[in-house]
Amino acid sequence: MNRPLTEPHPSRLALDHPRRAEILAAHAEALDAGRPGYSDPGSGLFVLTAGFLAARGTCCTRGCRHCPYVTGA
Repeated sequence: MNRPLTEPHPSRLALDHPRRAEILAAHAEALDAGRPGYSDPGSGLFVLTAGFLAARGTCCTRGCRHCPYVTGA
């Protein structure tokens, strides 16, 4: 893990995503509260936080938005 838990890899959340600010705010709020996830502002689906995923210890390879283990471009 070489990124802060608050910063998703650009391959999982594009820098120009139209709801990026909302998503990052919801993620930060969930991290601060110690919750395992949050409701995605666009779809309403439950999204796991980087904090929850980091506690797993390894990547599950399911493409999680906030996976702290994603590296490379």
